[in-house]
Amino acid sequence: MPDLPTPQDAAEAALFSECWDAVLAYADLCTSGSAAAAQLGREAFAHGTREARAAETGQARNAGRRAARLPRIPLLLTAVRTTAAAWEEEGQGHKLDPDLRLWLNSDKAARFTGPPLTRPLALRGLRDLQQADAELLWLAEVEALPLSVVARRLGLDPATAGDELQQVRTLFRDRCHRNHLDTPMDAQCRSYARLLDAVTRSCAADTPGDLSRHLATCVQCAEAAACLRLHGGGLPGALAGGVIGWGGLAYLERRRRAAEVRLGVGRPDAADKATGEPEEGEQKARVARNGLLVAAVLVSVLALGVSMMPFGGSGDDLGVRGDAGRQPVADPNPDPPLPSAPDLPPATSKPAGNATENTGKSEKPAKPEGRNRHTEPQGTSTPTEDRESESPTCRVEYDLVNQWPDGFQATVTVTSSKPLDSWRVSWSFRDGQQVGQMWDASVSQDGSRVTATAADYNKAVPAGGDLAFGLIASWRGKNSPPYDFTLNGQDCAKSS
Repeated sequence: MPDLPTPQDAAEAALFSECWDAVLAYADLCTSGSAAAAQLGREAFAHGTREARAAETGQARNAGRRAARLPRIPLLLTAVRTTAAAWEEEGQGHKLDPDLRLWLNSDKAARFTGPPLTRPLALRGLRDLQQADAELLWLAEVEALPLSVVARRLGLDPATAGDELQQVRTLFRDRCHRNHLDTPMDAQCRSYARLLDAVTRSCAADTPGDLSRHLATCVQCAEAAACLRLHGGGLPGALAGGVIGWGGLAYLERRRRAAEVRLGVGRPDAADKATGEPEEGEQKARVARNGLLVAAVLVSVLALGVSMMPFGGSGDDLGVRGDAGRQPVADPNPDPPLPSAPDLPPATSKPAGNATENTGKSEKPAKPEGRNRHTEPQGTSTPTEDRESESPTCRVEYDLVNQWPDGFQATVTVTSSKPLDSWRVSWSFRDGQQVGQMWDASVSQDGSRVTATAADYNKAVPAGGDLAFGLIASWRGKNSPPYDFTLNGQDCAKSS
């Protein structure tokens, strides 16, 4: 497990919580081993934190002037590349990836530190955006976070986040176009500049043959085309390659995989839901749920008809009831509710032995370990441990950030409906996972039960506010999500 940097205050703790997994992912690409990756990540995080503080101080001194600065994650990723270059100069290059060493000693690396007008176009365009706009573009395009998560992190309205992202994309294209025209270029590239702008504005426009041949041989114009063409899905690659440099596309792929792990394979992002085109995984899940609901409705209607037939009911009446009483399958709470069979016992998560509660005996059977206290309503297939309480005082979101063969990194975010002057979050693991390190909280573990206790600087939480902490743990064989979350002893509902 990597030795994590220690945040010095609340601002550094927030920066670490949001950005450390990205820093470690890129540092791992740049090095030849996990120990070197952790060392590179720690040094780069410290360097990037100092640079961020210096930029904020300079901006405060020059009121009215906006200092050009990258968003937080690209700033720290650039610090990783800069720290790697320092290792190469100091004789520690043997710790780095061999391909990175070749790149650091080539003209490609010199572009990122050379004259501003010769630097990659995506880097210049991103720096020209307002800080909030640049953060939105990077988190949505490169980090592959759903718009709902991006909106929550940046304090945006989730209902309008999609429109804002589209406006930022257009603004980024405009900045890149201006920077492209300002870039020193030869006569041939200059002659193609305005044609390139016109062709990339429309998804239906065909690229002329002579321009296509030019883009195949000119790196500078090919980079411009990737930044100017907002359709076709090439913007994330243009941003990652133009801002990070070496390993940009590999980093992008890692972040995509990490997002799939957090969300679950087949779960669509906000853009997919907006267009009404869910992925195959969700469609299969919905079909399965709807089939179970239909079966439950039919069983209830048939049971009702059979129970009423001795009192004058007939087959015709049963058919009328079945058509009139059915609700659409998509409606999980029909009004009026469908009656269920009166003689069937309710489906609960308690074994038959729990009936001793009604026999006058004072001793109740112990609840089987690993089972949730919530019961499961009849006719559904939701596991008992994932059921939400009827009136939860808190809601928890568990994100699996990264995973490797014998360990993983995760973050836990809890939203409390009540104000807190201190907090203690507990949960249980299924597969013997062991927490090794935790930040923004202190940890204790007793068997499968883990408890995280607030740090001195984040004890107070307002009503409706969030508390968050991260952890690194080990696993073997299987790494199922935890269950049975509580906040100060009260049950927490899991976010979907």
